[in-house]
Amino acid sequence: MLSYQHAYHAGNLADVHKHALLAWMLDYLGRKPKALSYIESHAGRALYRLDAAEAAKTGEAAQGILRVADWFAADHPYARVLDATRAAHGATAYPGSPEIAARLLREGDRIDLAELHPQEHAALQAAMGDRARVHRRDGIEMAVALTPPEPRRGLLLIDPSWELKDEYLSIPKALKRIARKWPVGVIALWYPILRDRPHAPMLRALERDLPDAVRHEVTFPPAREGHGMTGSGLFVVNPPYGFHAEAEWLGARFAALTKS
Repeated sequence: MLSYQHAYHAGNLADVHKHALLAWMLDYLGRKPKALSYIESHAGRALYRLDAAEAAKTGEAAQGILRVADWFAADHPYARVLDATRAAHGATAYPGSPEIAARLLREGDRIDLAELHPQEHAALQAAMGDRARVHRRDGIEMAVALTPPEPRRGLLLIDPSWELKDEYLSIPKALKRIARKWPVGVIALWYPILRDRPHAPMLRALERDLPDAVRHEVTFPPAREGHGMTGSGLFVVNPPYGFHAEAEWLGARFAALTKS
């Protein structure tokens, strides 16, 4: 959806959930010397400012990473990337998932990022430089075309805006196709938990077709009055060893936040 811009939502609690687990998975995969592929279908601009007018308008970062940064020890991969991004770009900088991947992956690993929005694509290209291949094309189409990638080990993040209702029907079909083509790939699908739960039928289809995958969801208070997002979910095919424990640890922090 070409109207969506993540600058209004960067650093919110859904980002904390998604980015903390993404950073952990990439760090885990990188412990082996074999090269990796990272593919992202809806990349955004990679770098955000939490003091920008967009962030101030929604207040989501204030209820998100600016509130819960102390959950993460200094050696957690998410905290390491946050610190490195701030050191490079200033205290209010926040890394999107492409920046997280670029900072955790190594020379010889491959990064392919898709972004259709013209301004977001230009910002993404500027932020990534020669650290990634940046594509202005449909991200699902790119993911289907590039899988199985070379190197074969790696991770695909599918992170749509979910502003198009047909995505809840089309994306499960594409994910199933990609999983067939790339049976060793880690495939992570992020989805919002909204009041009317449009994700529920999608998850039923995914769990029927990919019964060995793992679903992890967290809930949190709305960032502001009338805000429709009350949680965040990840559906992960081939989660790395230890993912369940890391997700459980993070889920406990979110549960405590909801009670406070």
